[in-house]
Amino acid sequence: MLSLTQASRPLIGALYLALLFTLTNVPQVKATDEKINLQRYYPLINEDQLLNNDKRFQQIMQGAGGSSNVNSASISATDTSMWPDKPKINVQQEINKLNITYVYQPSWPKMDVKLGSVTAVSFDKDGNVVMFHRCDRIWDQNTFSLGNVFRQRNKGPIRDSTVLALDRNTGSLVYDWGKNLFYMPHGLTIDHEDNVWVTDVALHQVFKFGPRGSDDKPLMKLGIAFTPGSNKTTFCKPTSVAVLENGDFFVADGYCNARILKFSKDGQRILSWGQNTFSGKSFDVAPENYFAIPHALTLIPEQELVCTADRENGRIQCFFWSNGTFHSQYHSQLIGDRLFSMDYTPAQGGQFIVVNGPTADVGVKTEQYNEVRGYVMDFKTKKVLGKFGPNGRQFSNPHDVAVTMDGNEIYVAELNPTRIHKFLHKSLVKSIPLSAAKPKANIEGGDVNKQKGTNLTVAAGLLTADGSGGIATMLDEDAASAGHHKPGATAILVATLMLLFACLTFAMALLIARRRRRGCMPFGGNNRRHAWDFPAKPDGFKLGGLLLERNKRSGFEKLDQNDSDEDESETQTNSLSSAQFA
Repeated sequence: MLSLTQASRPLIGALYLALLFTLTNVPQVKATDEKINLQRYYPLINEDQLLNNDKRFQQIMQGAGGSSNVNSASISATDTSMWPDKPKINVQQEINKLNITYVYQPSWPKMDVKLGSVTAVSFDKDGNVVMFHRCDRIWDQNTFSLGNVFRQRNKGPIRDSTVLALDRNTGSLVYDWGKNLFYMPHGLTIDHEDNVWVTDVALHQVFKFGPRGSDDKPLMKLGIAFTPGSNKTTFCKPTSVAVLENGDFFVADGYCNARILKFSKDGQRILSWGQNTFSGKSFDVAPENYFAIPHALTLIPEQELVCTADRENGRIQCFFWSNGTFHSQYHSQLIGDRLFSMDYTPAQGGQFIVVNGPTADVGVKTEQYNEVRGYVMDFKTKKVLGKFGPNGRQFSNPHDVAVTMDGNEIYVAELNPTRIHKFLHKSLVKSIPLSAAKPKANIEGGDVNKQKGTNLTVAAGLLTADGSGGIATMLDEDAASAGHHKPGATAILVATLMLLFACLTFAMALLIARRRRRGCMPFGGNNRRHAWDFPAKPDGFKLGGLLLERNKRSGFEKLDQNDSDEDESETQTNSLSSAQFA
């Protein structure tokens, strides 16, 4: 027995040390981290449900992620396969319950420039809305090789202006730049010094320009032109930039590398983090620090956080901007499994403004009910508080979103149809008196960083500076949601005149009939043919003939109250089958 005990001591000691090592190396969950369930991130799924991630990634790269062939009528509204730890809810019913918190401004913008796919939107220091668009370029399955090399260099850079600045009140063009510089525009951000940061996925580069482009000469250029890579000097389809007040900045590097990098103000790399969800298994919901296309960036200054739209994972991930450690993530069954972009406003205690995208037929296929809309999400509670869309309807393929600091205005960039959309908070619309519907002079936009406390007079000017926005924005949210149009004053006037004419005609007919019966008519009482009967003598008075001729001349035409702009938008909404990627 003694010899057995002595022989067992090394084994017992080894087991003890192993147990001690395990206990002392259990990862500690930070107070700011979400409590995670590993089973949620590593679900047991059938082998035939798995799709090789390289193939899945290539599907997305070649455009399969831009549309869906799933019939929405056959989608289960209560499916929760994407959210295994969430209670089962009817997603469609919950979306229907959400209030429309922002009212669409259909008369904005007003400009003569033909837009290409609008990929990004931001604000300059003068309060103008600045957008990035692709003009005549389309990103489709032939744009890149399997190695992410741009195939259309022979076309040269885009010849027209790719950066357009619009007046926030009128939507008229203020300035433009960016000719012969870019091949496939993607992200645009304007920092506190009015510098413009852009990304080009064809060039695989990040650029910094001075205010308003500063004569199209970049102040900084990162990456090697047309050279995709993952080392310290290269990017692969970078998507977005966010800039701190001290000049340091972050780059989401983006479609291929799935990482976020932090740089000093002079362009020296400080740190990098992130792993590609497309490497290895496909996750229903990926672990923290895993990305499936970090597609957009925004900052939360109060918490010193940088947040990214983790697009194909359908969530927002936030990190401490000092060291890149994970802070929190935000997702919702209502938003779905694809989240294209978000922006942050400190209004109402902090809110994310989010746009999702159409369902993708890639990866582990889910059949969750999906509506392509803008959503308002509370930063603290992570609850979805409201929704918005063009005239209360869905978007087709939104790509980026920007919200003013006071939370009163939202702008959405859309790939297809090629549009830039404006929305005003419903509190502004309801608080404007009827007199504000009259046209007013343009009101210059102030510094977007000083928008807190914007008075109601400015808001009224924003609504009615174009002379037509006042009427459009007086619609209540229910009418906007249903997409109905109220009858105009002209239509009411015409209908009233027609009714009066009919009444006078009938009264005259009765009067003539009574006078004929009494023998008071000059052409005798024995004539039973009435003057309003027809056919009559060719040269006789024919009231019926007069009315008939009036109808032939279309004296009263049917009023066309359809919104031609919306009709055009609707015809393009269902063209996702030919839509470019992103």
